[in-house]
Amino acid sequence: MDIFAKIAAGEIPSYKVAENEEFYAFLDINPLVKGHTLVIPRREVDYFFDMDDDELARYQQFAKRVAIAIKKAFPCKKVAQIVLGLEVAHAHIHLIPMQSEADADFRREKLKLTEEEFKEIAAKIQENF
Repeated sequence: MDIFAKIAAGEIPSYKVAENEEFYAFLDINPLVKGHTLVIPRREVDYFFDMDDDELARYQQFAKRVAIAIKKAFPCKKVAQIVLGLEVAHAHIHLIPMQSEADADFRREKLKLTEEEFKEIAAKIQENF
């Protein structure tokens, strides 16, 4: 079981913002901005485009609901959707509230948030989901 599957199963703690039987959304622990969220399928699948069309459609619909909640919780111009990352062999979408494209630059320094800040951010998104 990979690290994201363990997170979705509750074996590794996370700051959950939304879930259903197929998908799980949680805060990135190295966020670019407040509200930076990861959305994953519960089943282990490495490559986003290995998902069949119906599952991929449901994944996008779930991610859309999470993005809408993020935008309500953290007013921004748009919520970026980025499918990026080779470090974890599990499909994942980054949802990042943006005021400018610089907010979605992965080369920039990550935020250092306290546990209390993570909990507050997760609660704000959950309230709007």
